[in-house]
Amino acid sequence: MAATAARPLVSVQGLDGDMATDRSTTVCLPDVMTAPVRPDIVNFVHAQISNNSRQPYAVSKRAGHQTSAESWGTGRAVSRIPRVPGGGTHRAGQAAFGNMCRGGRMFAPTKITRRWHRRVNVNMKRHAIVSAIAATAVPSLVTSRGHKVENVPEMPLVVSDSAEAVEKTSAAIKVLKQIVSGLIRSGVGKMRNRRYVCRKGPLVVYGTEGAKIVKAFRNITGVELSPGGHLGRFVIWTKSLLVDAQRVKSKKEKLEKKRKPVTKEEAQAIKAAGKAWYQTMISDSDYTEFDNFTKWLGASQ
Repeated sequence: MAATAARPLVSVQGLDGDMATDRSTTVCLPDVMTAPVRPDIVNFVHAQISNNSRQPYAVSKRAGHQTSAESWGTGRAVSRIPRVPGGGTHRAGQAAFGNMCRGGRMFAPTKITRRWHRRVNVNMKRHAIVSAIAATAVPSLVTSRGHKVENVPEMPLVVSDSAEAVEKTSAAIKVLKQIVSGLIRSGVGKMRNRRYVCRKGPLVVYGTEGAKIVKAFRNITGVELSPGGHLGRFVIWTKSLLVDAQRVKSKKEKLEKKRKPVTKEEAQAIKAAGKAWYQTMISDSDYTEFDNFTKWLGASQ
């Protein structure tokens, strides 16, 4: 369990230009942030799903067999592998066909009928996503992935909804600089036009559909939750998204409380209502005739 993230509230970080109502607020931490972190499931699901993007390839069916080689048989003090016929060239008498031969076929030639793609259980994919989300709230996992988060106020990092109004990429970069998350290359590369390490940047998750923030952040590197199947992606969440996530959970709990098993009396009432509805669909004489016929057959409606 992501015990590091297990706390009831998380603070919302304000940005420059926020109104007073947007600053110094807290939101409830969704339960998904405290889910068990299973790197084995995340790695397995990532490896299986990545197979689905493979393009089938194969060697030619005739590769290595485009010669009329035959074995010389025994008694010639050479191996019995098929040999190229003819003369007047170095190729004559050379072994052919075998995977150990020059110009021969490969062992177990690849075919396009191979099972290239993989099916992954839906529950396992959901478990992997939940584990990856929970890992974003653990500072040690985020740091081990290479992100510089020593100066980040809190993990998970939640910013005010004013970030969703950012429309220009230049403004988006200013927002990231306010949050203080960067990595300068160590070594001489700083002086050779490679000052900053181009790591998978912070993933920005917002709650309002069609927000302007999409255009601002879409040209900044990195949009995957768990690149390469490695946990601990640095994620920036907006306040409205966490509120909606908690609201979905509470709505689900209310629905589960409303669900009750159907009693015998309710089942009888449903059956009687169906019988009354059926009587309204046909005439009384037809219904009586049908009812008598079903009783004679010993069958129910």
